[in-house]
Amino acid sequence: MKKRMVEIKRKTKESEISLLWNLDGKGNYKISTGIPFFNHMLELFCKHGRFDMTLKAKGDLDVDDHHTVEDVGLCFGDALRQALGNKEGITRYGHAYVPMDETLAFCAVDLSGRPYFVYRVEKPSVKIKTFDTGLLEHFLEAFVSRGFFNLHLEIRYGKNPHHIFEGLFKAFARAMRVAVSADAGGGIPSTKGVLV
Repeated sequence: MKKRMVEIKRKTKESEISLLWNLDGKGNYKISTGIPFFNHMLELFCKHGRFDMTLKAKGDLDVDDHHTVEDVGLCFGDALRQALGNKEGITRYGHAYVPMDETLAFCAVDLSGRPYFVYRVEKPSVKIKTFDTGLLEHFLEAFVSRGFFNLHLEIRYGKNPHHIFEGLFKAFARAMRVAVSADAGGGIPSTKGVLV
């Protein structure tokens, strides 16, 4: 399998983002978005996915966190799509259950080439410090739409908002780690012979 490291740069009037992502890493990261709780979620994703990542994002945080969070999601999607190429030799599917104290999170991923996002989290959008956790759903939506994959996330049960979102990102990371991993069978994992 070829080296799967991608660099993405995005600059708009609302944000400026530089992302270096190695799918075949060890979980090393250097993440700076100006949004501490968002940083924490992305660090969990890297650590539990064993992805190496350097991310620097500057956005109009004086207006809202929305633009930065969304644009980082778009960059993640672009990076994943480019790193996977034609997806030859990948496992394609991954799933994980992650307990986080009183919370149980579930994630299933299919790197199908078709974007579809299912998000079953009963907790309403809440603020953790100053961060609106509803933006995490928006980040994931942007990631899926540009990465062209299926993502199903569900909280089976849980109470503490921090545990809920931490469980989701850990489950997502572990499911993605399996999906992007090498399959000993090789080839493109589809009867169609292509994943687009």
